[in-house]
Amino acid sequence: LPKQKAQRYEAVKWVMVFAIGVCTGLVGLFVDFFVRLFTQLKFRVVQSSVEECTEKGCLALSLLELLGFNMTFVFLASLLVLIQPVAAGSGIPEIKCYLNGVKVPGVVRLRTVVCKAMGVLFSVAGGLFVGKEGPMIHSGAVVGAGLPQFQSISLRKIQFNFPYFRSDRDKRDFVSAGAAAGVAAAFGAPIGGTLFSLEEGSSFWNQGLTWKVLFCSMAATFTLNFFRSGIQFGSWGSFQLPGLLNFGEFKCSESDKKCHLWTAVDLGFFILMGIVGGLLGATFNCLNKRLAKYRMRNVHPKPKLVRVLESLLVSLTTTVVVFVASMVLGECRQMSSTSHSGNDTLSLQGMSEDVNSSIKTFFCPNETYNDMATLFFNPQESAILQLFHQDGTFSPVTLSLFFLLYFLLSCWTYGISVPSGLFVPSLLCGAAFGRLVANLLKSYIGLDHIYSGTFALIGAAAFLGGVVRMTISLTVILIESTNEITYGLPIMITLMVAKWTGDFFNKGIYDIHVNLRGVPLLEWETEVEMDKLRASDIMEPNLTYVYPHTRIQSLVSILRTTVHHAFPVVTENRGNEREFMKGNQLISNNIKFKKSSILTRAGEQRKRSQSMKSYPSSELRNMCDEHIATEEPPEKEDLLQQMLERRYTPYPNLYPDQSPSEEWTMEERFRPLTFHGLILRSQLVTLLVRGVCYSESQSSASQPRLSHAEMSEDYPRYPDIHDLDLTLLNPRMIVDVTPYMNPSPFAVSPNTHVSQVFNLFRTMGLRHLPVVNAVGEIVGIITRHNLTHEFLQARLRQHYQTI
Repeated sequence: LPKQKAQRYEAVKWVMVFAIGVCTGLVGLFVDFFVRLFTQLKFRVVQSSVEECTEKGCLALSLLELLGFNMTFVFLASLLVLIQPVAAGSGIPEIKCYLNGVKVPGVVRLRTVVCKAMGVLFSVAGGLFVGKEGPMIHSGAVVGAGLPQFQSISLRKIQFNFPYFRSDRDKRDFVSAGAAAGVAAAFGAPIGGTLFSLEEGSSFWNQGLTWKVLFCSMAATFTLNFFRSGIQFGSWGSFQLPGLLNFGEFKCSESDKKCHLWTAVDLGFFILMGIVGGLLGATFNCLNKRLAKYRMRNVHPKPKLVRVLESLLVSLTTTVVVFVASMVLGECRQMSSTSHSGNDTLSLQGMSEDVNSSIKTFFCPNETYNDMATLFFNPQESAILQLFHQDGTFSPVTLSLFFLLYFLLSCWTYGISVPSGLFVPSLLCGAAFGRLVANLLKSYIGLDHIYSGTFALIGAAAFLGGVVRMTISLTVILIESTNEITYGLPIMITLMVAKWTGDFFNKGIYDIHVNLRGVPLLEWETEVEMDKLRASDIMEPNLTYVYPHTRIQSLVSILRTTVHHAFPVVTENRGNEREFMKGNQLISNNIKFKKSSILTRAGEQRKRSQSMKSYPSSELRNMCDEHIATEEPPEKEDLLQQMLERRYTPYPNLYPDQSPSEEWTMEERFRPLTFHGLILRSQLVTLLVRGVCYSESQSSASQPRLSHAEMSEDYPRYPDIHDLDLTLLNPRMIVDVTPYMNPSPFAVSPNTHVSQVFNLFRTMGLRHLPVVNAVGEIVGIITRHNLTHEFLQARLRQHYQTI
């Protein structure tokens, strides 16, 4: 029953969404567990070595130990990227492209997620200035794409008969759910994850998806929380660690009566910080873009080993800078006597101990600590907590140097061939900037009421907003990470100002990387001046089309000589055929004329098929030659009889032989063509592979029928036309494509404004948009390429020149 079937489909969808959330949470748990393990091991060894060598004067040895750890880890991360190059970087630009409707090869494969998760674990443990949060988004998206398919290229042997979700639209919905789950697991922010998917990712969104995506994000957050709380605190079932990145609780100490988290006066400073954050973000993006272009010119064309060497060079430099800066540039600061939080809850106490236990005392006498080493010789999450919650101060010089070094090194690191996120380095960089502002305001302007943690948070938001230019989702992610709703307004204002300031100079970092790859990404809307153009100005008028009844030789020829993914199904609409089309009945006095017309066309066709220019395949040529040799010319009555038999079919079967050929004149190319529907390349290849056709002597009713399930059985990897064994095909057989085409695709008139075309294309998630005139003739087709910014700009320039 259709209703039960629909309910079952919906139920399976909910189960799949839950499974995606749980699996994404487990991927996060795996990465977090091993990063923690490796980092603790590394810092324990190096710290004891530094403490020993401080007395003995063998610090070079400690540096070598640290280099050994870091470069080994980074080397492993680079090797994993060599196995699957798409695993490099954060993966957010690729997922953004995927959700916008562009297929990036290999982006959602099982091998990608394995290399990504393992690689990010090594690159973070290897001390590079990268985060594990960005790659979580990519990992979640891959889980979303793969899990509902129940099959994988890497595991070909394992086959499940799972008939659901065999379409691109379903897959895209699951990918957006997975990406949201990735954000939710990374930041413990389910609502932020949902909004991220909506803002950054999807170009096509339906209402029913929002609820499923939120459910998926919740599943991911609580799976991760459940296991991490159990493993770290041993209290299974108490949810204490919401995400991979926790900001802790912002709370004034009880003794300080003047302290407020923020006041109205501070808003002015927050706006200024937003402007500076936007400028810094624009500078970061500009430098990174230049670096990326340099890499594309000088690193990528060279052997793959060069990329590994570049990663190792970055690792070497980073390690040396961190070590030397901690030893030489750090200052010894007094530890704060009072712990800043009460003992009321376990998690608060744990957080406070965590902050104070991560203090590093390299080269400093008792009761003091080295502020630079505390920032550099800790995992990035601990350093962020230090900047947000540490009562002890950091000197302005240390903060300035730390910010500068971190800014330059993380800019250089983003884009090398290791899996790397950008969220945490940006937060850490921004937090140092915010803490610096708080220090200056306290020391030099004498504003006592300032709470340094708030300024560190706002600085982090300003810098991150300036780099990635996200608004609503980032606001919600930061509010959910701090658990402090009163920060909503300052964070929101800061992010808006940072975005506007940055947008004045360049785009966000992910958009820049998408553009550098040359992906035809569709923006949210077109510019106002584009409305001077119409659909007829931007469409592609050279059409490759098929007839409702087409010979196999023509189909093979069309599929082998073009790369289009869809073909219009048309009949020729000449003057003398208009009568024939009327009610599909033959007008008796027209028969004689019709007969002679058909025979001359048959003669033309014979000549053309002898020249065989449009058929690349030699086997097909031989087969056609045999047929031409045996063909008897006097077939007049048969042809007439066939026409009479088929006159009630809605799509007249006039000239199934013809496919557009290079020899056609302009007049022949631009004949009026009545548009009947669209058929996809994958459908045509499937029909050929399964031998769906009928012979000239039979009617089209004798053609075998395929069900929808059979047509979509090979999804998502349909067979290729070049893999087809042509010896099994009889080129004179005819394929009736009408049962399989889409008879009512979205179409536009040639006079439609470009903005309307764009909105229809984007919101409906289309790939092909036929342009059909008032009498139902197809005059062109619009694809994604015709709506890209560059193409529209070029057409607009042409438009102005013709005026």
